[in-house]
Amino acid sequence: MIVILKNESMTFPAMHEWALAEGIISTADKFAKENNITSITEIHIMIGELQQVEHDIVEFALEQLRTPLMKNTKFIIKAIPAKFKCRNCGHEWTFITGDFTEDVSEAIHFVPEMAHVFIKCPNCGSPDFEVSEGRGVWLQSIKGIKDD
Repeated sequence: MIVILKNESMTFPAMHEWALAEGIISTADKFAKENNITSITEIHIMIGELQQVEHDIVEFALEQLRTPLMKNTKFIIKAIPAKFKCRNCGHEWTFITGDFTEDVSEAIHFVPEMAHVFIKCPNCGSPDFEVSEGRGVWLQSIKGIKDD
């Protein structure tokens, strides 16, 4: 029997890539054990662009931290682009990382809410906007084999 978890509501705060990988492994392993899954075949991980997580490091960490239930697990990581909407004029736009210094990018990486300090609406210049996409890290789905 194949078991699929869809849109797990577990989210992780901004953190170092290895700690993030540990959280992903721990959450998936716990889910599998609670649901009598004997082998996890796929884990889909969504990472918001504002987290500015190094995907290569996360992938490497996931490979190193595999549990016995994840012997043959395929880890699929998808970046979710950041999108903003101005509360003043309604203009919508996307995040462009090249617009910032390394210090600013790092501040946004560790505290995504800092985006409000450095980003303004390109249409009207207002700093009053909402982040409509591109924040957080979550497990979109876990697929596995369950003994009947």
